[in-house]
Amino acid sequence: MKRTLGTCYYPEHWPEEIWQQDAARMVEAGLTWVRVGEFAWSRIESTPGDLQWGWLDRAIEVLGNAGLQVVLGTPTATPPRWVLDKYPDMLAVDENGNPRKFGSRRHYCFSHFGYLQECRRIVTLMAERYGRNPYVAAWQTDNEYGCHDTTISYSDAARLAFRDWLRARYDNIEALNAAWGNIFWSMEYNSFDQIDLPNLTVTEANPAHRLAFHRFSSDQVVVFNRAQTDIIRVHSGTPIAHNYMGKITDFDHYDVGADLDIASWDSYPLGFLEDRVGAAPDQQVAYARQGDPDFQAFHHDLYRAVGAAKGNKPVQEGRWWVMEQQPGPVNWAPYNPAPLPGMVRLWTWEAFAHGAEAVCYFRWRQAPFAQEQLHAGMLRPDSQDAPAIHEARQVRDELVEAPEVQSKQAPVALVFDYVSEWMWKVQPQGQGLSYFTLVLDTYRALRRAGLTVDVVPLRPDAFSGYKAVFAPGLMYLPDAVKAALTQSDAQVVLGPRSGARDADFVMPHAPLPPAIPGLDVTVSRLETLRPDMPVALDGGGAITGYLEEIEGTGDVLLKTGAGTPVALRNGHLTYMAGWGDAECMDRLIARIGADAALTIRKLPTGLRTRDTETERFWFNHTTVPIEFEGFSLPPAGVLRIPLA
Repeated sequence: MKRTLGTCYYPEHWPEEIWQQDAARMVEAGLTWVRVGEFAWSRIESTPGDLQWGWLDRAIEVLGNAGLQVVLGTPTATPPRWVLDKYPDMLAVDENGNPRKFGSRRHYCFSHFGYLQECRRIVTLMAERYGRNPYVAAWQTDNEYGCHDTTISYSDAARLAFRDWLRARYDNIEALNAAWGNIFWSMEYNSFDQIDLPNLTVTEANPAHRLAFHRFSSDQVVVFNRAQTDIIRVHSGTPIAHNYMGKITDFDHYDVGADLDIASWDSYPLGFLEDRVGAAPDQQVAYARQGDPDFQAFHHDLYRAVGAAKGNKPVQEGRWWVMEQQPGPVNWAPYNPAPLPGMVRLWTWEAFAHGAEAVCYFRWRQAPFAQEQLHAGMLRPDSQDAPAIHEARQVRDELVEAPEVQSKQAPVALVFDYVSEWMWKVQPQGQGLSYFTLVLDTYRALRRAGLTVDVVPLRPDAFSGYKAVFAPGLMYLPDAVKAALTQSDAQVVLGPRSGARDADFVMPHAPLPPAIPGLDVTVSRLETLRPDMPVALDGGGAITGYLEEIEGTGDVLLKTGAGTPVALRNGHLTYMAGWGDAECMDRLIARIGADAALTIRKLPTGLRTRDTETERFWFNHTTVPIEFEGFSLPPAGVLRIPLA
């Protein structure tokens, strides 16, 4: 698959007489793709039934005639005001009971049937008109599901839909009461119609209730997205994508991806650094103009797996793009520095190294009005070149000699599971503890060791062919997954909290977790640790945040200074009973890597590598030159080495 570049364009924002000039400049910059339309509903239909397609017809024709391929977005993320007037109860409601009002975007509840029907109507009209258009080469559904905390809604529509979802899942109220343990605190129900949403309770709601609501809310996103993909496929044979976001985990992206041809995501390394990465203050300073060395890469690998969800393909066959790549300072982060010179190029090549087919910069021209007027683009508001376009042109020239995308299976798999993420959210047991962060810390450690990693779903057929499989924090482990891990030829590392609950958030009575066949480990007690109370390990490193006391037999790979086991191995199965700091994880991965015949390198700070079928990439995420293994990389440097 050829590596390509693109941008996001809003012809409705600009005079029609400059569209042709814009298109020519895009082509000159080496761009192939242009995304349009995803926020344009009010210009398409300013009043009910008054459809104004002419401007969009002409914009697509101008772009197509210039040699560009159009990604056409469905406009359902921004319903016009008249849609809200028609359905006043379509707004999402936050956990405190406040409606998410009109005047911005994503102002709808996924459970509102009337709005869903309105979306079906506009998507049908759009697909009928452009489904066979030769210039429309891909589609995007909606925009950034879950952005602005809009997945989970506590509306009346959600309450009614949740009750129907529960009826389908549990069949009768007695089964639900038993599964949830509602005898506790006299929470038993006599009918499904008595069940409310798990917010505004006096103290915490039943964790089984909250988990069920997470599952339901995720399923609502799947239904909403599928309604659009089903319509588009009737009228068009071109691929369909959705643009996910970093660290948005309120819905299962694999489930949504099963109805898509391409997974894409919106990559904002500097905007995400503080709020979503959660970088420590010194790291925020060190990477203020480069972004975290691992956060973007993790999502590249995650969305390659999401791109393989349709048909349950191996993750290396997943199709994925960056639909929005940060080109300069943004307007919405706590602080908005400019990228270090060379970083836009580095981010682009990093995505290609992880298998991206396309990297599209957001946006073509900086808007002089409304909420994003301080969000940089490839052009300034006066249409002069912004710094990003110069780096895009450099990538354009480098792509001439670059081989096509050729992904291969990595030697290491890292499991990421959305249900486990919800379970940790429901019951973190300690302030600041999250499944996402536990997985990301493991990913960081694997990358510090110079390893190429595949992120894989929690699926029994996802583990074959790997030398090592890391699966931290999987609170619910289906029996089929346990069997697959037991039978795997890989070195498998589980824990902490593995198998700690069943599908309805009940602790197993016996045997106690992890209860993996072949792994003789029992968790006898657990504790969560204050940040200033780490437990030191014998030989270096420490456990922070979460620690389990374990019983069992086997090889002790790590132990506390007091001699109690922390990492215990039976054969190819290892249980890690705590949340290790960086030194601890480096030690564990070095031991597992040696047993799995992996090539471990201790990389300098900020240097990262990734292998494809044909190339080895090196990336310098720091502001100083790095020398390593006979080569030197400048700040924001990228090195591509052909592999024999």
